[in-house]
Amino acid sequence: MHAVTASAVLTNAVGLHARPSVKLTRLAKTFACDIEIALSADGPWVDAKSPVKVMRVKAPQGSILHVRVTGEDAPAAARAIMALVEAGFDEAEADPQRRDSHD
Repeated sequence: MHAVTASAVLTNAVGLHARPSVKLTRLAKTFACDIEIALSADGPWVDAKSPVKVMRVKAPQGSILHVRVTGEDAPAAARAIMALVEAGFDEAEADPQRRDSHD
C-alpha cells in the first residue's frame, strides 16, 4: 500500500476556516485513499473527508498543514491537496462578503 506525507504553509488570510475546510473535504472525497491532516507531524491526525473534523483543526494563517495519505491513489491525492493549500484555497477570488466598509 502506498503512503505519502506532505506539508505546506497556510497562506490564505484566515487559515483553515469554514470555506477552505469545505474545499479541502470536497477534494479529499474525490480520492479513494485515506487522507488525514494535522498541524504537527506527530498528530493528532483527523480525517480530511470529514468537514466537521477539518473545521475543528482551526489552523490560522501561517500554520503548517501536514497531510498523510494512504492508499492506491495516494500520490495524486497528496499533490492535489498540496496544490489547493499552496493556491491559498483560491481565496483571492472575488468575494461579495469582502467589501470596503465605506461602500
